[in-house]
Amino acid sequence: MFAWYQRSLIQRPYLTQGLTTAALFALGDGLAQTAIEKRPLAEYDVMRSSRMALYGGAVFGPVATKWYQLLQARVAFRSAGTTLVARVGADQLLFAPTMIGVFLSSMSLLEGKSPAVKLQRSYWDALRANWTVWPAVQAVNLFLVPLPFRVLVVNVVNVGWNCFMSLINNAPRGEEQPIGA
Repeated sequence: MFAWYQRSLIQRPYLTQGLTTAALFALGDGLAQTAIEKRPLAEYDVMRSSRMALYGGAVFGPVATKWYQLLQARVAFRSAGTTLVARVGADQLLFAPTMIGVFLSSMSLLEGKSPAVKLQRSYWDALRANWTVWPAVQAVNLFLVPLPFRVLVVNVVNVGWNCFMSLINNAPRGEEQPIGA
């Protein structure tokens, strides 16, 4: 199975990363709904998991694949330690803040709502939470994991993270306005 995955990463990296990411984003949302929110299966929100899968597969997977390639090619110094700090810094100060905003905005748009309220109520909480988890994960990932497998490592950790982000995204803290309202 792992050999097949390796071949797929070489032959079709964006498709492979996109499909893997879509599945794991949906899994994270499914865990949020069933294990944390304790929704009965009869109340399971398939569209919510579908939105997560769509975002993961169409946006995050391909963008993250390109991001790790860019970090590998463009952020390199004489010292391995300096390179690692610069890559983690770039990831946490450029990529993470951007992708959290893109995630919350995308979810709002896919829900037919304006992103402004969701960004205002959730962005900083999500970013602060990100900074408690991801710098250490990314330091290990960027130092030990070969480039083709970095998105996979992030996706595995993302199962729990996406569970959290799904909860943040769906938290009932005020009504968002439909687009055009």
